[in-house]
Amino acid sequence: MAVNKNFPRPDAELITAFRTIGASTIFEAAGKKGAMPFSIKPLYPGMKVCGPALTVFSPPGDNLMLHYAISIAKPGDVLVIDAMGFTEMAAWGDIMATAAMVRGVAGLVIDGCVRDAETLRSMGFNVFARGANMRGPAKGLPGKVAAPIICAGVPVSPGDIVVGDDDGVVIVSREDAPAVLKNARKRDADEDAKRREIRGGKTTVELLGVGDLLKSMGFD
Repeated sequence: MAVNKNFPRPDAELITAFRTIGASTIFEAAGKKGAMPFSIKPLYPGMKVCGPALTVFSPPGDNLMLHYAISIAKPGDVLVIDAMGFTEMAAWGDIMATAAMVRGVAGLVIDGCVRDAETLRSMGFNVFARGANMRGPAKGLPGKVAAPIICAGVPVSPGDIVVGDDDGVVIVSREDAPAVLKNARKRDADEDAKRREIRGGKTTVELLGVGDLLKSMGFD
């Protein structure tokens, strides 16, 4: 199967800019699109990831395609794995994380499980997953690499921007990224202004303009 190893990736400056903005702000700035479900969360609090997606479809219980993806990854890539939500085996562990870090991979997002959790944390390898499971996978089934996938219900194409933090993971299409970044910066500035107004004495009811709505509900 031919694999497009050199798919377009966003400019490094764009990735650097996205690193300064939280996942929740990016989700709102993207028109409330691209958020992965609550079940895809950091393996440990404080893990963060931001970079272009290197996508993989890996059949449940097998991780051959993940090994191949590591071998073609470029520095800064984030592996985004559709493992179809399978949680009875881990598709990733510390040996793979070591290989990924040598390649400069920024982190992993997987609709499935990993293992060697404590070691992954001590290594500083950032993982967003459904959880951990000690059972290991087989290696023998074909899948897809560097092709469009659906990961935890969210469409992801190679080169899309992946941002993950304690709030979860959001995907921004490469084409939409400049506009989303502009909206996110504006949202951050607007929220800074609201914080100043709150510290100055305004209530959130006043800021949000929901006073009349509350009165219509009987809240004076």
